[in-house]
Amino acid sequence: MAIVDPTHEGTGQAELDHDAIGFFDALAIGLASTAPAYSLAAVIGTVTVVVGVQAPGALLASFVPMFLIAAAFYYLNRADQDAGTTFSWVTRTLGPWAGWIGGWAICTTGILVIGSLADVGARYFYVLVGWDSAAESKAAVMVLAVTIIVVMTAICIVGTELSARLQTAMTIAQVAVLLLFAIVALGKVYGGDAPDGSTKPQGDWFSPFAVDGLSPLVSALLIGVFIYWGWESAVNLTEETRDSAHAPGLAAIVSTVVLVVTYVLVTTAVVAYAGLELLAEFDDDESVFGALAADVLGSPWDKLVVLAIVTSAISSTQTTIIPASRTSFSMARQAAFPSALARVHPRFRTPWVSTAAIAALAIAWYVPANAFSENFLFDTLSALSLMIAFYYALTGIACAVYYRRELTKSAKNFVFIGLAPMVGAVILGYLFFKSAFDLADPENSYSGQRVLGIGVPLAIALAFFLLGAVLMVLWRLGGNERFFGRKPFEVVDPAEAA
Repeated sequence: MAIVDPTHEGTGQAELDHDAIGFFDALAIGLASTAPAYSLAAVIGTVTVVVGVQAPGALLASFVPMFLIAAAFYYLNRADQDAGTTFSWVTRTLGPWAGWIGGWAICTTGILVIGSLADVGARYFYVLVGWDSAAESKAAVMVLAVTIIVVMTAICIVGTELSARLQTAMTIAQVAVLLLFAIVALGKVYGGDAPDGSTKPQGDWFSPFAVDGLSPLVSALLIGVFIYWGWESAVNLTEETRDSAHAPGLAAIVSTVVLVVTYVLVTTAVVAYAGLELLAEFDDDESVFGALAADVLGSPWDKLVVLAIVTSAISSTQTTIIPASRTSFSMARQAAFPSALARVHPRFRTPWVSTAAIAALAIAWYVPANAFSENFLFDTLSALSLMIAFYYALTGIACAVYYRRELTKSAKNFVFIGLAPMVGAVILGYLFFKSAFDLADPENSYSGQRVLGIGVPLAIALAFFLLGAVLMVLWRLGGNERFFGRKPFEVVDPAEAA
């Protein structure tokens, strides 16, 4: 049962639909939010260009900070089942200012990426049905993408249970297709039926220490952060999940494990089957699976891969709305955002105003950004790595601070609740600053342009951070003492930590 936070009392807000979904529903939503098929298609060429045959090892290394932060989500959710997750936890531990900006970062990621995911889903849908002229038309893609956002938003509002059922079917489908593709490709490699340039996997492919240099490894880790990101959607639904103290956090941890197995297996298969020379042609090009599917699976089964990418992008469009909408809902409920965002639909018992607001802002960003320049839209995705690393690192720190009096009570507590989240936070903190440094160089952007002397991706990230800081100060100047008057450094109740 969800813990009632004293800051929620007296708000007059209805509660969300408790016990609407179970563990497997939460797991499906956590997996769907990462868009595994699309994420792999989008980055696999780039990762192999950066680290060569060690691409599986790099994605294996990227799993480490994700798993450690997932542990932080598990333990923090066990003590505080709040839909705002990072916002609520960081507010308790590091104070309202840090909590506000952490929540803002989560909302920002949704606004920046939802349109891009819908765009990919729309374009590949046209490819799937053979409507090539529409796939090449920016206007046609944008119209369908906006339609997808509107429809997925409506499903989110109609009910969490309906969303979960849809995501379960779509997630099983795309993961199954990816695994089928990988198994058939590896079978052809070992059976001698693969094309020239193929090679059997070697043991050092799975070792990040075999990467030639720290800089390429760090670059690959940054890419890994992006493709693993999204699993925490399962925890954002904690107030709507049965056994809310354990199931959502466990779903987050299990989803990272499922992802690492899928990512490493599929990447190994692609590198072995296609070879580095062919994969180099797909740097920053998500059509790699479409190009290989006909040879690996044959016709018409190759269409399954395209269908998986369509499914991946569309399902992630829906599930990516969840963290941003639940976070803004929680912030409004605690007087950190306008109270209207905390309204719950009287029939469906979902945070319909915050959900609709996030979708509207995502459309408002996507349409002009894409119309202005497709490269500019891609640069917004590069800026995501900063936002993601920032609020994940805050969560790791919050876990250690919140449980600080419990850490010396057992070796298990010290390692899993204190050390592991802090190590994850340190790794992501390093990636945050390394990413900021790299993105300052315009050559590391899609547009290649400068804004105030820095690259467009870093400029976008800094602009959103600055906008958040300004809005936070204005919100404080407007009063809102109930939120900003909260004291930092709360400590977990020993009964909840047991």
